[in-house]
Order: sequence, then C-alpha cells, then structure tokens
Amino acid sequence: MKQQVIVDTGPIVALLDAKDRHHDWAVAQFADVEPPLLTCESVVSEACFLLDQTRAGSGAVFEMLRRQAMALHFHLDEHLEEVHALRAKYADVPMSVADASLVRMAERLNRSPVLTLDADFRLYRKHGRHVIPLILPADAPR
Repeated sequence: MKQQVIVDTGPIVALLDAKDRHHDWAVAQFADVEPPLLTCESVVSEACFLLDQTRAGSGAVFEMLRRQAMALHFHLDEHLEEVHALRAKYADVPMSVADASLVRMAERLNRSPVLTLDADFRLYRKHGRHVIPLILPADAPR
C-alpha cells in the first residue's frame, strides 16, 4: 500500500544521481510512496547543494516541486522554538536544521514515516519519547 512520507536529503540525491550508491534503493522506495513527498526548504537547499556537485545538477529538484511530486510542507517561522529546542537537545549528534525540521514534521504528521539515509534518525524522538517510523536502507549503520 502506498503511503505518504516525509523525505530527507539523502533519498532525493540518490534518486536523482544515478551514480549514487543508494540510487537503486531510492528508485524502489519512491515507486512505493504516495505523492507528494513532504519536505522542508532546508532539505531542498541541502539536496540542491549536493546535486550541483554532480553531473545530475539540481534542476530536477525544482521540477519535482513544480510537478508537485514533492511539496514543501513546513514553515520554519511557525516552528522556531520547537526546532531550536530539538537542535539543543541533540547538539551532541549534532542535529541540522533540516533534521530538526523533519522531526517536527514527524511530530505533526504522526502516521508518515521519514524516508532517509541518515541513521541519526534512529536516535531522534517525536515529542521527546516516541520512535519515529523510518524507511532506511538495509545497509544503514546501526
């Protein structure tokens, strides 16, 4: 059954860069999710930065947004205190603004898993104590 997911930077880059080691995994995952993929501007920024360093380039990220295959479902200005608190709580990891934004999205979209390559999401908790449902590749570090 297709489900709506919150997507992190890694799977976007892997999907759009055929040379990425997780490309085949990402293609399989994206085939099994309900569009649009939900994300935040920080993830888009990270993905564009990383893809601009490859032959793939970042144009496909904007095309995904234009086609509504991916949607910005988070406004940092509405969640400043929560994102700041999450970054402080996980400062030892450390937690990026993108990761904190995705955790906050997971708190608000309770049934949507986070599609990520980042094993740090195994440490993060919704509302301080609840495990975040994740879609990770089998080779993600434990």
